[in-house]
Amino acid sequence: MERTVRRGEPGGYADAVSHLWERVGAALVRLERVAESPAEAATDGFVDELPQLQYSLHAGAELAVGIDPPPGAETLHTELVASLAEARDVTAEVAYALEAGDVDFVEPLLPEWRGALFRVRLARLRALERTSVPRGSDGAAELPPRRQRERPSVSALVATGLVIVGAFLFTAGAVLAAWPVWAAGLALFAGGFVLYR
Repeated sequence: MERTVRRGEPGGYADAVSHLWERVGAALVRLERVAESPAEAATDGFVDELPQLQYSLHAGAELAVGIDPPPGAETLHTELVASLAEARDVTAEVAYALEAGDVDFVEPLLPEWRGALFRVRLARLRALERTSVPRGSDGAAELPPRRQRERPSVSALVATGLVIVGAFLFTAGAVLAAWPVWAAGLALFAGGFVLYR
């Protein structure tokens, strides 16, 4: 049994999630490749491989349960654990359907399976991104100073106006079948994009 990460350990959570990813990452890449293939190809070649990959997700979910997230990251960590469990369960459904050899049963599961595998990656990125904020000496997160709102530049405002007026003239010219109005609207519309890149 692996030890859990205790609150307050410097860099402990990021290290624990990185260690988790070392165990789950290769299996996830392989599962994504299988999920991308058509149902007929999956039925032919991957039946024997899926149980091992499913077990990797199961072991990853068990390992993730033992990780203690830092304060404020409990929801993100719960999302990571839930995404691993969901990917494991959907992989089990696909493996069962592949064993049965029923392509019609596999086909509707593929989009859900792809989504569950993607959700694991997304949950990991969110957990690492949101918990990597540096902490002060009192343990509180040090947030970067809030930038003052920058005022929009004059060229941005003029470009926006040109695009709006150009779109209106273009539409009016097309509806009225007046090509000069249509051409002027198109020119103004393009001018807005040229003015502000």
